[in-house]
Amino acid sequence: MRPFRPGRVPTLVVMLLLPGLIALGCWQLGRAAEKRELLTTYAERRVAAPLASEQLAQASDPAYRRVHLYGRFDRTHSVLLDNRLRDGQAGVELLQPFHDQASGLWLLVNRGWLPWPDRRVAVQFSTPETPLALQAWVYVAPGSTFQLHADPQGGRWPHLLTAVDAAQLWPQLGREGFAHELRLEPGPASYRLDWPVVAMGPEKHLGYAVQWFALAAALVALYLYFGWHNDKENHHGRRHASIRHV
Repeated sequence: MRPFRPGRVPTLVVMLLLPGLIALGCWQLGRAAEKRELLTTYAERRVAAPLASEQLAQASDPAYRRVHLYGRFDRTHSVLLDNRLRDGQAGVELLQPFHDQASGLWLLVNRGWLPWPDRRVAVQFSTPETPLALQAWVYVAPGSTFQLHADPQGGRWPHLLTAVDAAQLWPQLGREGFAHELRLEPGPASYRLDWPVVAMGPEKHLGYAVQWFALAAALVALYLYFGWHNDKENHHGRRHASIRHV
């Protein structure tokens, strides 16, 4: 059998890179499994009967649960989430505090997407003045927790932000409120409501996992090839040197 002599440098490179490539592939597989479970939970809860608003605060896992609300919007403390695209068009999502009369809770309700073609002109929206009966569902962001960024307009409302955490908003307003965003279902107060459940589906994560594992396999194949190839070249070099010496 041909001796295997890859050399120190290639061996060190493989030892450093191979575990990382395999770990990245396994991480992507794990993310794909998490996204599949999340989408299954979302599908099941979106067809379930809505909870009463009083039950919402008691739910141990409120993500994607539907809720029945009745109350009024607070139009003076609106939040606009910037950099939201739909069909290639720039816009914002409108979130407003909603005071639910049954539970007494404040909830941050996302009313949907609005176009904003000209940033020199304020976003136009209206707020119902009368009490409304609404259906919404709880949105819990997968992965990292969003932070409430500083308002670039110096504290003026509506706040133009890139991300918001409802749990951080209520202390600023001096109110007791629910810790997660709620997203409206179609109704009298809604705008465009086509939110993706996840930004990246399981199939994307599987594709990335295949790429990482393919890189790991290619690295091993090159390591083996050059290990035997280098030994063959060294053998031929020694043989030619011996002939010249004779």
